[in-house]
Amino acid sequence: MSGREPVNGQYFATEPSAAHRQGSVRVILPDVYLELATDAGVFSSRRLDPGTRVLLDTAPRPPATGDLLDLGSGYGPLALVLAARSPGARIWAVDVNERALALTAANAERAGLTNVSCARPDDAALPSRFSLIWSNPPIRIGKKPLHEVLASWLERLIPGGACYLVVQRNLGSDSLQQWLADSGWAAERVAARSGYRVLGVRRAGR
Repeated sequence: MSGREPVNGQYFATEPSAAHRQGSVRVILPDVYLELATDAGVFSSRRLDPGTRVLLDTAPRPPATGDLLDLGSGYGPLALVLAARSPGARIWAVDVNERALALTAANAERAGLTNVSCARPDDAALPSRFSLIWSNPPIRIGKKPLHEVLASWLERLIPGGACYLVVQRNLGSDSLQQWLADSGWAAERVAARSGYRVLGVRRAGR
């Protein structure tokens, strides 16, 4: 499962039942170096998920300003890289998992990244519009719930905003791309590596 906790580890639960098992993961990029604390019960706690790595390596540079979203942040690798690359932007790390959000907040503080805000999906503090979304989405919650989650957040993109999703080919990247197109979004494959696909998504016609 590419370094993920098992499904019964409940990394997509609000309060994971897994016993704590602290660890650390390094994110090493040409322009960013991070040492992130991890724990059991969160997504890919033992190593940087390969799909997350592909997204970090291939997504275009984020906007310098605006509200940027990491949807399903886990312990924060995507959110913190966004924060480091766009210090003038506000980065929103959103997850249902309270343990993951606490780790993201602690990791941001340790890295000196003051432009990161952590929130649950229903947090009233979240902005109504985002300039950019990055996500390694929770495919294993099921197709229908996943589509509902993505549809609700994609609608919050500003005109001209973009979303970049990374999905394993054998977990349905092609069918997800087709669903996005059928739902009125322009979705293109912007990268493919190691069995993963990065999909760039924009409102069709914009």
